[in-house]
Amino acid sequence: MAAAVWTLYAADRLLDALSPGNDRLEARHYFHREHRAAFMGAIAVASVLLAFLLPRIPEQAIRLYLVLGGLVFGYFVIIHATRSAHRLPKEVAVGVCFAAATFIPTVATDPGLRLPLLAPAMLLAALCSLNCLFIYAWEHTVPMGQPPHPITALAVRYLPALTLFVAVSSAALAVFDRRAPWPLYAAVSLAAITLLLLHRARQRLPALELRAAADLALLTPLLMVPFL
Repeated sequence: MAAAVWTLYAADRLLDALSPGNDRLEARHYFHREHRAAFMGAIAVASVLLAFLLPRIPEQAIRLYLVLGGLVFGYFVIIHATRSAHRLPKEVAVGVCFAAATFIPTVATDPGLRLPLLAPAMLLAALCSLNCLFIYAWEHTVPMGQPPHPITALAVRYLPALTLFVAVSSAALAVFDRRAPWPLYAAVSLAAITLLLLHRARQRLPALELRAAADLALLTPLLMVPFL
């Protein structure tokens, strides 16, 4: 999963950086364009690794991954071939797809866990979307290029309130939901609180460090490992 997600991320950045007339480039896009040859080589290595690992993935999970992969491929075609990124709430789509990919191996091999893990999966999707939305808000304090999707614009407007809702909901479910392990909820709640704290400190941190810290906030599950 790590190899697949990184490959998609790197390919997306390379395609963005190579698109003519793209006026929404950030520092990460220029970095990918400058080191294009190295990224292409790393993508080739990751593709070989994926080809080696693919036959070892359970058949039930492969079916669900094919459905998800079809949706992701369609998303790539829409935003890169038609240059219509503004027609999709990209930040929300990324969160949903990442959460789905994370839970597929578990629910595919044990379908009985689909309902008990539905709430943690939805909260993880919300958290990943919040991560992307915070980064978008920090990098677009001044409007530029294409306007955001209406859903993205609405979410950014109420970002602190949405994040607080996710944090409180996760904390409450960690206490009261006995169907799923409480560390799942605790990790989401801690990450949401961390994003809120970073948002409050956004004026005091350089943009690049702020973005890196937002991704670092999603590593809170590591803190929960001793409690599993």
